[in-house]
Amino acid sequence: MIIKHQKGRGTKIHILLDDEYTVTTDENFWFDNYIPDGTEITDEEWNELLVKINYKKALNKCADLLSRRDHSVKELKAKLLRTVDEVSAQRAVDRYVEAGYLNDERYCERLVEYLFETKKYSPANVRQECFKRGIDREIIDRVMSEYDVDTVSSIVDLLNTKYRSKLLQEDGFKKVIASLQRKGFRYSDIKSACDSVAEYDE
Repeated sequence: MIIKHQKGRGTKIHILLDDEYTVTTDENFWFDNYIPDGTEITDEEWNELLVKINYKKALNKCADLLSRRDHSVKELKAKLLRTVDEVSAQRAVDRYVEAGYLNDERYCERLVEYLFETKKYSPANVRQECFKRGIDREIIDRVMSEYDVDTVSSIVDLLNTKYRSKLLQEDGFKKVIASLQRKGFRYSDIKSACDSVAEYDE
């Protein structure tokens, strides 16, 4: 097979085999692994190069995703698998875990704090959101057991902000109570919060 390359947009480099496009990499990788145009390579040599290309692509994707927000290990790998193979995705994830940039327990701690403090989620919903992100049950249990949250206070905050206008509507309290129950809050906590906000008919 004869290998060639073409400059793409930005820093992209397109690799061709026997004049047919095969894969895209970037300038940094190509400078480090440069092969002159017209060089004949074997299947084995090409496969070795392809493994390196896919691994570099997986590392770059990890960096891009983690620069936007934190991810769990499972969540990040699932996104990598949309563009790279299983082996490359796992190697990249393992590298970031080893380097300390990917840590499910740390991620869970930040997520739990955000969901409780900012989003005012119920404990049930917080746990559900952690599960959805692929965090191990033991980690979730440990983090949540160490987090002290005043559920009634959270509900009061919601009643005074998100649900304030709804409470003024006909049957407002009943509708709000039903909504809060769907969000995983216990009725006893909802009732205590409502009692502290206003008198209402059950």
